Amino acid sequence: MPEPKNAPECEFLYVHEEIVQQVNQVMPQEETLFDLAELFKVFGDSTRIKILYVLFEAEMCVCDIAQLLGMTQSAISHQLQVLKKSKLVKYRRDGKTVFYSLADDHVRSILDQGMEHVAE
Repeated sequence: MPEPKNAPECEFLYVHEEIVQQVNQVMPQEETLFDLAELFKVFGDSTRIKILYVLFEAEMCVCDIAQLLGMTQSAISHQLQVLKKSKLVKYRRDGKTVFYSLADDHVRSILDQGMEHVAE
């Protein structure tokens, strides 16, 4: 493919304007990309990943999660707040007990695909 005239130059090559314009048209808004980056930051903590995997298997209360992971209820509650804020977990009340579960199947898919990728 011949180099277009007056094309902006990269260090070694030239810019493929058609491709740049095509991708630019489908790029999400900056705010959306920021929100996505924030979501992935939540997955950047191994304690939160452990909690998500626990909830992948079963709905549980804070006491059960703390026992299973060998952590304090306070530490688990703090991480659950982060996960709730990011809409990754939901909860329901049964009397005085609050049970947590994954928010939806999207969270399951993210965890499944992440594990698949790591296992490659």
